[in-house]
This record gives sequence, C-alpha cells and structure tokens, in this order.
Amino acid sequence: MFFHWLKRYMPRSLYGRAALILIVPVVGVQLVVSFAFIQKHLENVTEQMSMTLVRELEVVADQTESAETTLQALALMRPFLTGFRMDVQFVPDEEVPRANYVRWYDFSGRVVDRTIRLSFPNTLVTEFPDNQFVLLYMDSDLGPVRISVDRSRVAVSNPHQLIVTMLFFGILMTVIAFLYMRNQLRPITRLADAAQAFGRGRVVPYSPSGAVEVRAAGGAFLDMRSRIERQIEQRTLMLSGVSHDLRTPLTRLRLGLAMIDEDDAEPLLRDVDEMQRLLDAFLDFSKGAAEGDPEAVDPLDLVRQIVEDAQRVGTPVTLVSATGEGTVMLRPTAIRRGVENLLGNAVRYGTRAEVSVALTDKSLRIRVEDDGPGIPADSRGESIKPFSRLDPARNQNKGSGVGLGLAIVADVARAHGGTLRLGDSETLGGLCADIVIAR
Repeated sequence: MFFHWLKRYMPRSLYGRAALILIVPVVGVQLVVSFAFIQKHLENVTEQMSMTLVRELEVVADQTESAETTLQALALMRPFLTGFRMDVQFVPDEEVPRANYVRWYDFSGRVVDRTIRLSFPNTLVTEFPDNQFVLLYMDSDLGPVRISVDRSRVAVSNPHQLIVTMLFFGILMTVIAFLYMRNQLRPITRLADAAQAFGRGRVVPYSPSGAVEVRAAGGAFLDMRSRIERQIEQRTLMLSGVSHDLRTPLTRLRLGLAMIDEDDAEPLLRDVDEMQRLLDAFLDFSKGAAEGDPEAVDPLDLVRQIVEDAQRVGTPVTLVSATGEGTVMLRPTAIRRGVENLLGNAVRYGTRAEVSVALTDKSLRIRVEDDGPGIPADSRGESIKPFSRLDPARNQNKGSGVGLGLAIVADVARAHGGTLRLGDSETLGGLCADIVIAR
C-alpha cells in the first residue's frame, strides 16, 4: 500500500524496468562506496596531514615570539624552513586577504581549513588558489606572516581518481549488462508482439527462442494459437455446412408452397422466410471476422462507402463526423458486415441513424447512434451474446430478429483487438454503439 504512489512514476516497458533494476543498484553501491571513501579515508588522512602542518606552524610561531625583529625571526626560522618545505614572509596588513578562498568543489581544502583553524588559533586567513600551493596568513607580534606550503603536504594528491575510475567502470559494466539483458528480453518482446497481433486478428511468424522458460512460453503460445485457429475453422465449417444443407429442403418447401392456394400458403411462406433469415444470420455469424486477411485500410473512406451504399438503398443514415487521417490494419469485409449490422439494428428499432468516425494515434472509433428505445444498462451485456433477444426492450412491431446482430459486431471488434461498447445516444436519445479498435 505504501508504494502504490510510486507506480505512476515507474517505467511501464520491460526495457525500462530492466534498466532501472540494473542502474539503481550500481548507483547505490557507487554512492555508498564514494561516501565511505571520502568520509572515512580521505577526510581522516587529510586531517592527519593537516595536524602535521599545525605542529610545524607552532614551531614557526615560537620563533617569531622569541625574535625582536622580522630579520631576526627569519634567521631563526631558516634552519626549520628547509625541512618543513615552507616559504615564510612578513607582509603588511593591507596584503592580508579579507576572507578565506576555497573553491566550492574543493573538499580536501575545506577539511584542511577547518583543521588548521581549530588547532592553530593564530591563523588569520587560508587560501587555496590552485592544486599546487596553500597560502596561510598567521598573526604574530611582528606582524602578519604569509606561509606558502606545497599542497601535497596537507592533502592527498588526485583524490578523485578512485571516484572517476569507479564511475567509468560502473558505467561500462552497466552498458555491457544492459546489452546482454536486451538480448535476453528480445524473445519476450517478440512473444508479446506475436500475442498482441493474434489478439488483433493477425498471424505473424514466430518461433520460440531465448531462455528455457521463454521457449516454453513461446511453445505454449503456438499450441494455443493452433487450437484456437482449429476451433474457429471447425465452427465455421460446421455452421456453414448446416446452413448450406438446410437451403435445399427450404427451397423444396418454397416450391411446394407455390403449388397451393396463396391464402393457405401465406403463413407457411412467412415461416420459410423466417427460416431463411435464420440461415443467413447463421452464415454471417459463422464467417465472423475470419473472412479476408488484414490489410492497411483508410477507415474514414471505408465507413464513408458503407454509409453511401446504405443511403443508395434508402436507409436513413447520415455520416455526421469523420476526424483523423491514416490507415489501420483491418479486414474490410468484416468491418463492413459489423457496421451494416449496427445500421440495420438502428433503422429496425428507430427511424434514422447517425455515424461518426474518430481516428487517433492510439485508437479507431466507429460510432452508430439511433433514435430508438435503446437498451437498458443492465441488459447490454446480455444483448451481445449470440441468440440473445431483448424483445420487451427493443421490439416494437419491428420483427423478432435472430439475436445475432450485436454478437456478430462484438465478434468483429474482438477479432481486431477491440471491443463493442453500448451506451445512450446524447444526440438522438436511442442506442449508441461504438466499435473501438486499438492501433
């Protein structure tokens, strides 16, 4: 529960999460090692070297206290300065800087300055102008004293080398590990792409590769895909065969009824026509979305043609909106069947229909609205099931229907990796049906 807020900031892709898993430990280890090295090793060594300089400064201070003139003080210091590797000069007050000078990134310089000031109170100002020398200004009875010391005596030379080396090899090993990880993740992304394509009605070539577990998952996916394809094929063949075989006796019945009196034959002919409509619906349902191969289609042009064809046969339908541009991988015949079924339902239960298309970078939405009675919210899930009829809600002397219209549309949408959404039309007051397909 505590980490739920963190999920929105985490990478969503497998590559991003793998990179995060690699980088966070490396960076964490480098920070810990860098802090431990600077805090425990570099700072302690610098303080010890600075304390050695403090003891030498105390010797210099003792010589200035025992001398009466600056020349005498320099003469007394001379035997010590050679061993201390110092340069000592008496300077006037105006040459003493007003404040310390330590560069902001000079960590060892700040340690040296703090140690000398705490241990040698006579210090006036410290300067660290470069990485070669340290300038110390000391107060004495004979006036300010400027002491120049080689920086290597108070601080470790090139303390950044360990950190730079650690960063370089850390980045190098991270890059090598990420390249290896990418090769391990590539079979997983290929499997995901193949599964996503199959969910959208496309079959792309795929062969299992990678680690043993990934190969097992890939093989299971291929077996599942084969079983689903066989089941779809068997369903199509079964329904097509049954519907085709029933056409012959229906035709004989129609011919036989043509031989008897029209008044007597009329109710029987209506039953034959109803059976014919059932067979046609079975055939459409058996074809589903498997008819034709996916191809790059301009959905706006496709829907515009469907609306024009419907208007040509007298269907009261209007294309009210078409936004976006581009192509989408679709089965044109299946999409046409789905939209035509929605238009047929719209004019069967209403008086007119409106169609709109919206194409974005992420999805395609085809909307059909009517001015009929609509479908109650608690019955919409039931309405898309095959052979489901909602006569009390939708049927108003418009014919009983077969109960496959919305089921066919839902099947078409699912075969394209999308969904069929039912709602209320805000403009016409009837049913609003959306075919939403992810790009």
